Amino acid sequence: MMPFKPVLLWTDALIFLLLAAVLLFVRYVRRREHLHAPWQRVMGSRVGMASSIVLAVYLAVGLMDSLHFQLPLPSQNGKTQSVYDVEVLSVLDYIATPLREHVEKTYSAPFATHLYAKETIPLPGGGTVRDYPRLQYGGAHLADPLRDRAGDIAARTAWALLGALALWVLAAVLLTRRLARRQGVSPAAAWHSLWRREQAVPWHVALLTLGVLLLFLVPAAALSVKYHIFGTDKVGLDVFYLSLKSIRTGLVIGTLTTLVMLPFALLLGIMAGYFRGWVDDLIQYLYTTLNSIPGVLLIAASVLMMQVWMESRPELFDTVLARADMRLLFLCIILGVTSWTGLCRLLRGETLKLREMEYIQAAQAFGIGHGRIIARHILPNVMHIVLITVVMDFSGLVLAEAVLSYVGVGVDPSMQSWGNMINSARLEMAREPVVWWSLAAAFLFMFVLVLCANLFADAVRDAFDPRTRR
Repeated sequence: MMPFKPVLLWTDALIFLLLAAVLLFVRYVRRREHLHAPWQRVMGSRVGMASSIVLAVYLAVGLMDSLHFQLPLPSQNGKTQSVYDVEVLSVLDYIATPLREHVEKTYSAPFATHLYAKETIPLPGGGTVRDYPRLQYGGAHLADPLRDRAGDIAARTAWALLGALALWVLAAVLLTRRLARRQGVSPAAAWHSLWRREQAVPWHVALLTLGVLLLFLVPAAALSVKYHIFGTDKVGLDVFYLSLKSIRTGLVIGTLTTLVMLPFALLLGIMAGYFRGWVDDLIQYLYTTLNSIPGVLLIAASVLMMQVWMESRPELFDTVLARADMRLLFLCIILGVTSWTGLCRLLRGETLKLREMEYIQAAQAFGIGHGRIIARHILPNVMHIVLITVVMDFSGLVLAEAVLSYVGVGVDPSMQSWGNMINSARLEMAREPVVWWSLAAAFLFMFVLVLCANLFADAVRDAFDPRTRR
């Protein structure tokens, strides 16, 4: 029997399909100088380099959470069984097993060793007392939490910072050796050239960004084994683990929606601008009508109908995760169907301008077909608009998931997402004392992702927009 059973969800397949398309696009760009030069300008900017490294970390976590499998059940009476557990895990779940399995009874504050609410605790000699009970996992290795916790956290943080420094030095050495080999100079000369900003690519910004990330990630990984660094939620789940699991949901909403949106926007926008006449009138009527419908109401109605359809056909979903994944995929489809109109308008206007260019009219005079003109002349000249719009809309889609989950029509409640974390934390903001850490953790992770996506979008816009190009 295999040590694990691979599980491929619909969103997993689409994620890796999109990743393969991106890799093919990168290979295509590297062979064409007119496409390679703008991307060199993106990575040559300090903002673009720093934001791309942070986004790469988010992407790595999302990809690890997209590799799903089922583990076999333990054998009974020494007999081998070909039966697998119904729980579907990911590579991220396997790596973060201590975070996943260290479940407390209820709320606990960040780095706490006791629960957040008092309970009636029986005394060994009889009787009871109202006090804060010790956590089962958080700080359980401490003999006296009040005396030892601060020193233990400081010691573990110090060792983690030394590990982060060692990893940064290793990355700097590897990068310096690669630059020295590429330029044909000594490693010392390459190191000095790197920090004197003599390189076309700001590698010093990459090292500084990596250092800042390691200063946070390595101590967080070291401390989360023994403590709940972001506390626990109402049912005792580690909030740091929930925040990491929510990264995949945000990336899926921001990327897979593009797969649905692009065909509508590209096809209809170029057709409206190129053919004009009744085709243009029909397409304008279509997206004007769609824009007149409130987006939240349309998404809510579609998600609720999908929910009724799934509940009436439970035999189609063998696991809870498969059911939640189908709802996530359907949400991406609805968001894509309702968000293509803005890009369609931009492409229509740009195509109307390109249609009057001399090379387009010359191609029409030579009798070249419309399909070939669109594929060879129109489409390549509007791709910079498509790229800029897609990158800039990513952050808006991530925020849309949080808003929709907050109003109850987002992803399935059983799936981890920042919107679900905010929705579950909003009722606890009115209690005394306030349970603030779930909302703060979701805000922090979502803020960093959206900020880096916006900064990267600005770098892409500056590199691809001819009006802002230096």
